[in-house]
Amino acid sequence: MAGAASQPAVLLVDDEPHSLSAMRMALEDEFEILTAPDAGAARRVLEQEWVQVVICDQRMPGQSGVDFLAEVRESWPETVRLLITGYTDTSAMIAAINDAGIHQFLTKPWHPDQLLIATRNAARLFSLARENERLALEMRLLASTAESRIEKRRKKLREGMGFETVLRAPASPMNAVVQVARQFASFDVPVLLSGEPGTGKAQIARAMHFGSLRSDKPFYELDLAGMPEDLATLELMGAKRGVLPGAVARAGLFQKADRGTLYLGGIETATPGLQLALLRVLKEGTFAPLGGQEKLTTNLRLICGAGRDLRNLVAEGSFRSDLFFALAAGEIAVPPLRARRGDVAILAQAMLVELGSQHGKPVHGLDEPALEFLENYDWPGNLRELRNEVTRMLIFAQDSVLGADLISRHILQAPPSEEGADRSAEAALTAEGTLKDRVELMEMRILRETLTRHRWNKSRAAAELGLSRVGLRAKLDRYGIADPATKAEQED
Repeated sequence: MAGAASQPAVLLVDDEPHSLSAMRMALEDEFEILTAPDAGAARRVLEQEWVQVVICDQRMPGQSGVDFLAEVRESWPETVRLLITGYTDTSAMIAAINDAGIHQFLTKPWHPDQLLIATRNAARLFSLARENERLALEMRLLASTAESRIEKRRKKLREGMGFETVLRAPASPMNAVVQVARQFASFDVPVLLSGEPGTGKAQIARAMHFGSLRSDKPFYELDLAGMPEDLATLELMGAKRGVLPGAVARAGLFQKADRGTLYLGGIETATPGLQLALLRVLKEGTFAPLGGQEKLTTNLRLICGAGRDLRNLVAEGSFRSDLFFALAAGEIAVPPLRARRGDVAILAQAMLVELGSQHGKPVHGLDEPALEFLENYDWPGNLRELRNEVTRMLIFAQDSVLGADLISRHILQAPPSEEGADRSAEAALTAEGTLKDRVELMEMRILRETLTRHRWNKSRAAAELGLSRVGLRAKLDRYGIADPATKAEQED
C-alpha cells in the first residue's frame, strides 16, 4: 500500500470505456489511476482525491473537455491539464490555451509511449511547481548568499526537462526537428545546428545533452559571436598557473566539459586559430592550455550552432572544410519563428506566465485578437524578439488578460498573411501599382493599427486621425475592417 500511495494520481476522463481501458493499461505501472466517464463524475473525484494530472478527451456528451478543464483550472489550479483532441487548427488551440490553460495537446490516434511520456512530464511539472513554491519561500527567508544557491537549484530543475522544454503545436515543423534531434542525442557524435539567431539552437543542444548517455555529466555553452579570439581561447582552453594575474591556474571549458557536452554558438565567427583548436579536439581529443606545453585530453561531445550556411563559408575559404565535415556528422536545420505557424501563441503564453512570475505580476494570458496579431507577425528576431514583446506587454498591462492594444505599433500594422507578415511599410512603397492603390494600402494598415491600439473605440481613433465618426465608418466599410470581437459574435 505504501508503494501505491507514493505514485502520482492521474485522473482519466473519457466517455468511451475502451479508451479509458487503453489509457489505464499504458499508465497503471507508474501512476495511481482514477477514471471518470464524464465531467460530473470527474468533479466528484477531484473533490475527494489529491490529483496531480488530469487527462481529458475533448469530445464528451454534456460538456466538452476544454470547458471541463477550464473549471479544473479555477478550482484546482495546481493540477496539470492535458487534452486529447482530434483538432489541430490554431484558433481552437488558442481558445483552449486561454480558457483551460492546457499544458499539452495529444492528438488522436495517440501512441501508448507518447501518452506515458506526456504524463510523466506532467507529473514532473507538478512536482517542480511544488518544489519551486518551497524554494521561493526559502528565498524570502534566507540571506543573499543562500538565495544564490537556491537559484542554482531552481535552474537545474528547469534545465532537466530535455526536449519537453521545446514548446510547439501538434502540427509544428519543430516536431520533425525534435524527432531528428532525439535520434542524434543517443549517438555520441558531433552535431551542427543551423538556423537564424534566436531560433532556440542552444535549447535544442541542451535537450540533446539531457537525452544522451552523458545526461548525468555537465553541460556547458558558450556563444563565440562577437567574442575576441584571446578571450574565446582562454574560455575554451584555460590557462596554466602564472599566465593570468594572481598566479592562479584556470580550467577551460574543454576541461570542464570532459565526459559531458559543450555547445558553441556562433561557430561561423570562429577565427582560424580557434577552428584549428576545435579540429584537434574533435580528431585527437587533445588541447593545450595557454602557457602550457603539454597536451591535456578531453572526452567531450561538441554541439555547434551556426547562424549562417557554413557550406558557403567553406566555399569562400573563411571556414575550414575539414572542420565543417567533422562537425556535420549530424546536421539539423532549426526553422525560424515565422515558419512555425501555430507555435507563437503557445510560446507567447508560456513566456507570459514565466515573466509574470519572475516580475511578481500575476496574469492569466493573452486574448485571442492579441494572439492572432502575434501569430501573424514574421518575427525577424525570432524567440528573442517575441520574448521582448511579451515583456513589454506585461510591463504596460493593467488587466490580468492582455489585449492587442498593448502590442507594438509595427506589429499591429503588419497585414494578415498565411505566410507571415511584412513587418514594415516597405511593400507599399516598393510594390507595383498606382499611387492610389499604394496609398490605400498604407491607409488600411494605419486604420487597423489605430483602432486596435484604442480597443476599437471609434471616437478616440477618429479624433487621433483627424476624422469624423461618419468619415471613419465610411473608410472601415470601404476596406472591410471590423472589430474582431464583433466579427466573432456574428459568426457564432
